[in-house]
Amino acid sequence: MRKVIIMLMLATGCNLAFAQYKPVDKGSTLQFNIKNLGFGVSGKFSGFKGVINFDAQSPVSSSFDVTIDANTVNTDNSLRDSHLRDVSYFNVQKYPVIRFVSSRISSAGKTGIYNVSGKLTIKDVTRNIAFPFTATASGDGYIFKGSFKINRKDFGIGGTSTISNELEVLLDVMAVKG
Repeated sequence: MRKVIIMLMLATGCNLAFAQYKPVDKGSTLQFNIKNLGFGVSGKFSGFKGVINFDAQSPVSSSFDVTIDANTVNTDNSLRDSHLRDVSYFNVQKYPVIRFVSSRISSAGKTGIYNVSGKLTIKDVTRNIAFPFTATASGDGYIFKGSFKINRKDFGIGGTSTISNELEVLLDVMAVKG
């Protein structure tokens, strides 16, 4: 069976040279920025987990399947953080993780710069997103950096709150061989 899978992978152009990595909290950040009543509010998440298969020479055979712990939301304001963990925002009791699964990774035409498309799931709502990112070799792993914007209402976050609908997400993820 394994031989058949390998032959199918070779026949379809899949590269077997990719290495597998796992995201780690140390050296990683997932930051978000949003406006509330016109004032900028930022926060972050931690609790990175998942599997990253990455080959810089053949990005089309690469993939991301990563999560963060929604309960780790941190805006440096404990009252606001408790509110964000509640039902109308991230509802962390029912939906403990936020997940991204790539569907396509390609080169952006410059060394170290790539494009990724995939599915972002927050509160059991899945939406397609796409964004550019960089991949920089670091020791026995990579540092992946990118950013994207989403509409919080697309994921049922915040209801009719006074916060802006647009949320910016900044990723700086350290991944080590796993």
